[in-house]
Amino acid sequence: MIQKPTWWKPLVAAVLALPVLSTSTFAFQEGGDASGDKKEEAKKDDKDKKPEDRWFAVLNGDIHTGTGEVLRGASLLAKNGKIEKIGYDLDLPKDTKTLDAKGYRVYPGLVAISSQGLMGNAASDFEDTIDPFNSRMVLALATGITTTGTGGSAVKLKRFSVNDMVLSEKQFAIFSWSNRTPRGKSELREKFKNSAEYLRQYREWERKVRDQKDLPEPSKRNVDNTCLAVLKGEQTAKFTANDRDELLGIARLAQEYGFRPLIEGAQEAWTIADELGRAGARVILTPRDRNEKDEQQAREGGTSIENAAILHRAGVQVAIVPSTEGVDLGGIAGRDIIHLPVEVGFAVRGGLPEKAALESITIVPARMLGCANRVGSLEVGKDCDLIVTDGDLLHYQTFVQWAVVDGKQVYDKEKEFYYAQIRPRPAAEQPKKLDKGESEPKPKEGDEAKKDGAGSDEKKDDAKKEGDGEKKDDEKKDGEKKEG
Repeated sequence: MIQKPTWWKPLVAAVLALPVLSTSTFAFQEGGDASGDKKEEAKKDDKDKKPEDRWFAVLNGDIHTGTGEVLRGASLLAKNGKIEKIGYDLDLPKDTKTLDAKGYRVYPGLVAISSQGLMGNAASDFEDTIDPFNSRMVLALATGITTTGTGGSAVKLKRFSVNDMVLSEKQFAIFSWSNRTPRGKSELREKFKNSAEYLRQYREWERKVRDQKDLPEPSKRNVDNTCLAVLKGEQTAKFTANDRDELLGIARLAQEYGFRPLIEGAQEAWTIADELGRAGARVILTPRDRNEKDEQQAREGGTSIENAAILHRAGVQVAIVPSTEGVDLGGIAGRDIIHLPVEVGFAVRGGLPEKAALESITIVPARMLGCANRVGSLEVGKDCDLIVTDGDLLHYQTFVQWAVVDGKQVYDKEKEFYYAQIRPRPAAEQPKKLDKGESEPKPKEGDEAKKDGAGSDEKKDDAKKEGDGEKKDDEKKDGEKKEG
């Protein structure tokens, strides 16, 4: 019988006798040593940690909220760019950056419904094309503008940054309604008619399809998607018109199909203010526009400085813009975008109430641009976009001293090239800084003697005055005696 070899048994016993190695010994095979794992865990913890809150406060200013309220000597506290509190005796968290507005007025940042050139050569892709170092942006901030409409979008003037600048995009649907093109008016009316009919059928289909699962959806043939978006409230129908007949046609078209038009120009809107009010129209106008009445017409016409006031009384929301939407450095002074408050002042001269005048460059254009939930007034929860002025915002001599966007100061008049030399702010007396261990120098003996001498001279002068007074009294008495 052949015996099996047993030479392997001692080797097996030796292997079994070896000490058991822990898994950490081979940790390098699965991605590194233990210290590397700790570093990765630390990185994860850092990511999980929330960034520290950023606090900003404006103190002791007369706050005009833009909603009709004026809080004298109040303060405003913002957290991470949003307004947290408005009131008195606010508790400020540690490391709060403050702006002392004592003696100044605080307003919401102005909203220009339309402008050109404030963003540099920006195209539709704003975050890639905006120039945050553009000098015209500085001029706009100096005017008080913190948000503007450009290319149908609402964009913030966030200086030195391009993050989170766009508030809303593609807000307007542009239409034409002109007496010069009767066919275009007829085609537009047909588009709205087809879109309204489709929308009625679609809503009926939505109601019936719950019971009839196989019911086909209505056909979108001959339906204009832009008109459909307007009727659904997804976009705002924007027209440009000045003539009374054109304005009246737009108002009646809007009433017929149930949408709220936005009309730019509107020079003769005051003649049909009630009709525009019934249509829920909103108007962008320039108070200083001048256009003579057509004398061939018996009706009222032409421009009027009371245009904004009459429309406001009829319930029409009015936004005001200057005649030039860009910064005009070589044309007629006072008619470009950096004179927006001056333009509003002319509407006040025409009878527009001051509250409505402030709204025409704050909350009303913000509503038109679809961003009134964030800007246009100073309310808790909204963005901390504000300006601090040295007087009434609508006065032509008033300067914007500071501008704040998203709770960050982006403009200071004293630190800019353009207006720092014009009526500078009074410098606050700063206490003299002393090095550690240093004390204030004592006056020299000679200086004290001089002061004493000056004091004695003053005393002599006072004594002289008293003596002169007594002499005059004695002369008066002698004169009375003689007369007696």
